[in-house]
Amino acid sequence: MTTAKKTKKQVTLSDPQYYFNRELSWLEFNRRVLHEALDDRTPLLERLKFLGIFSSNLDEFFMVRVAGLKQQVEAGVTKLSLDGLTPAEQLQAIGDRLRPMVIKQHQHFEQVLKRKLITNGIHLLHYVDLNQEQRNYLNDFFEQHIFPVLTPLAVDPSHPFPYISNLSLNLAVVVKDPETDEELFARIKIPKVLPRFIPLPEELRQRHRSQTGVWTGVPIEQVITHNLEYLFPGMNIQESYAFRVTRNADLAVEEDEADDLLLAIEKELHKRRMGGSAVRLEIQADVPDDIRSTVIRELILEENDVYDLDGLLGLGDLMSFLSLPLPDLKDQPWSSVLPQKLQRLPEDGEDLFRIIRNGDLLVHHPYNSFSGTVLRFITEAASDPDVLAIKMTLYRTSGDSPIIKALIAAAQNDKQVVVLVELKARFDEENNINWARKLEKSGVHVVYGVTGLKTHTKVALVVRQESNKIRRYVHIGTGNYNPKTAKLYTDFGLLSCKDDLGADLTDLFNFLTGYSRQKSYRKLLVAPVNLRDRMVAMIEREIEHCRNGKTGRIVAKMNSLVDGQMIETLYRASQAGVSIDLIIRGICCLRPGIPEISENIRVISVIGRFLEHSRIFYFQNHGSEEVYIGSADWMTRNLSRRVEAVTPVEDEHLIKDLQEILGVMLADNRQAWELQADGTYVQRKPTEDNQAESTHNVLMNMTKRSLKNN
Repeated sequence: MTTAKKTKKQVTLSDPQYYFNRELSWLEFNRRVLHEALDDRTPLLERLKFLGIFSSNLDEFFMVRVAGLKQQVEAGVTKLSLDGLTPAEQLQAIGDRLRPMVIKQHQHFEQVLKRKLITNGIHLLHYVDLNQEQRNYLNDFFEQHIFPVLTPLAVDPSHPFPYISNLSLNLAVVVKDPETDEELFARIKIPKVLPRFIPLPEELRQRHRSQTGVWTGVPIEQVITHNLEYLFPGMNIQESYAFRVTRNADLAVEEDEADDLLLAIEKELHKRRMGGSAVRLEIQADVPDDIRSTVIRELILEENDVYDLDGLLGLGDLMSFLSLPLPDLKDQPWSSVLPQKLQRLPEDGEDLFRIIRNGDLLVHHPYNSFSGTVLRFITEAASDPDVLAIKMTLYRTSGDSPIIKALIAAAQNDKQVVVLVELKARFDEENNINWARKLEKSGVHVVYGVTGLKTHTKVALVVRQESNKIRRYVHIGTGNYNPKTAKLYTDFGLLSCKDDLGADLTDLFNFLTGYSRQKSYRKLLVAPVNLRDRMVAMIEREIEHCRNGKTGRIVAKMNSLVDGQMIETLYRASQAGVSIDLIIRGICCLRPGIPEISENIRVISVIGRFLEHSRIFYFQNHGSEEVYIGSADWMTRNLSRRVEAVTPVEDEHLIKDLQEILGVMLADNRQAWELQADGTYVQRKPTEDNQAESTHNVLMNMTKRSLKNN
């Protein structure tokens, strides 16, 4: 008698049931951002900041992602997403998921945060609650500062419905002609050159029980609404309602047909300013049906595109309150510090190059100073008489960039300076065009990358004459060369003068600036050349270790995980017994915790005062550990349609530092959210025995201790 063997159920790892929708996963990320605004543990003004971030995130989501889906629907595209939804089904799911979130955001502001602001001396009032003296002041302010800027636009048979610009706040106004008794419709755009919230002078701030607030004011649209008679003299003002429009703002550039990419981008930017089709309407919930239907019809929108909201529109403007001098209502200030190796260096001289020659240097922003490390690396290279050449990629940088100034200075010092400026960096195109022209006029060689690929890598190469040899110094980072965002985003950078890395960056720049079909690199993992294959191979290596009776371990930190091949490979690794921890701030299409599919995979997202932007990849490799940092997420665009660079970190001390940072994040019980198999995220909470361990607070405290121990 034979015993039947239990056969394992055959599964297809590409089955849509094993994937989350990309767009809905992003909405869940933004829900976690919103939670920081709802959380009493977050300082009050920081809560306003998170409300603003939630809103500005949504603006970009509609301008790009929703706009793209709507274009697919209009073009009849029926291609399914990883989770098996058509573009039309995704649009419906987005509306269903998002609408309750937006309502919650507005309700929380109106019913909770406004009251807390009053308690702390910040009185954002409604115009009808003002006393006569305050109204008189605002009426005078309107006449002198607002009225001259406004332009009412009539809508009638001789005046077609006006163009409503992207992200503009507007008033839909109904007036009645006393001579004909006819009701007329007009639109007023609220200019962005004016402040959204109009403050009252100190002597008029007096409010409840004679207490003087820190700030008292009203939204500008209410000041305009209560002075409409200046704009429509002789008319009877009937009603006015605020509305806001979001438009398609993605650029479409056919590079193969563009003789001059810079001019082609400029032309598309002009189209963006003129505006694409409308994709969202935010409007006051109490607007009458006839006005609402008129606006919807003229903007060629559908009901699913409309968000009826109570209270203020455009809550992104609340971030302006962070400028108030109220430190007790904000996060404790943080000042970045120099890494230990650099703390005793003089402010100038060639000592930075000496430190790098003595061993690789890992910098972690914003804990480590950007200006004292990366910016210093470029500025010292610009003035060092022994430096022969500087080569950099620029994806995003600040408007008053000291990096740009250093590169111009380097060119003026007769150094060979080459800068790849990515003109297609979304929403930074215009800024990058301006810098590209300025650099070119200063003698810098400016190139715009490889046709068909967006250059997203963050690398710099300094070539220096030392004694009888040429030495190459490199910076390979996870974030942009932007001193402003380096204070808000967490990123790593490796400063090294290893020969292999210098040679690899030389080959990479030749690929970017000339005619090169480089197929292999010594150390670097470069997309779209070898990054995908090498990452898959390292996961496969962990699988093989498990199959041979050993252990397998992967920890990967990134912004987003979307690519189907990478997810399938991770599923196979989980099935083989590899233990996998993923730290993914934003989109995650992988579904963890599925029995026999992904039960060995855990996913967390860390949301807090800093934006987690760094990418780290750790592979246990049976004790011969390998750790990488770089610019690429595991998204199809990063692996196949962008130029990316990921570097190994080989110094044992630096590997331990990165492992410790990963360990801090995996142990977080304050900012970390665990992704469940059903797609929901559950925020970890400290137990009675354990105090709250916030990643950002822990790392700031570790940085402070390093100063004391030095």
